[in-house]
Amino acid sequence: MRKPHDITIDRTLLIYVLHLAESKEFSMVSDVKLQHLVFLAALQMLGKGLRGFHYEFMRYPYGVFSKDLDNDLLAMRKKEQLQNFDVVGQSEDCLPLLEAAIPGVEAHEQIMEIIQTVVDTYGGQDLGEIAKSVENVEISAVDKPDEKLLILDIPFHTMMLVPSRIEVTGELTLPPKTISQLNRMLSL
Repeated sequence: MRKPHDITIDRTLLIYVLHLAESKEFSMVSDVKLQHLVFLAALQMLGKGLRGFHYEFMRYPYGVFSKDLDNDLLAMRKKEQLQNFDVVGQSEDCLPLLEAAIPGVEAHEQIMEIIQTVVDTYGGQDLGEIAKSVENVEISAVDKPDEKLLILDIPFHTMMLVPSRIEVTGELTLPPKTISQLNRMLSL
């Protein structure tokens, strides 16, 4: 279960992903595409021993799905922090706070670089292309790292990614004052 500061970080990073996609004029046609982008970023982070996002993902017929990510999107839209996939209102003010916390912390810089690379690589793909990209990812169980499975071959409703169960060497952490400011902006 995510802790309150995890939710703050997740929502702030989600705003960052949407901001990047919007700045590159990539079309976010559905929540599914956003779910795929966040999954790909989280998976790459964890593969490098880093944790940015705290979302757990399951295998679904259309690729991957995180209930927490879906709930965050719904809550942010309800609070008018997102309008469809556009960052609006006080949520826009989260970006400078996030960007100020990045320089000089290697793990933070690597996490942001991964997000940028994922958005650059997959953000321009249409829904079918990105779904295929996700389904072609090979993953392995923590206890069987040599056995690789394509996501396409994993049964539906199987829990695939649980960041809290994976040991990392670096994580996106923010000072309490920054978390407090972000919480006010995100109405948390």
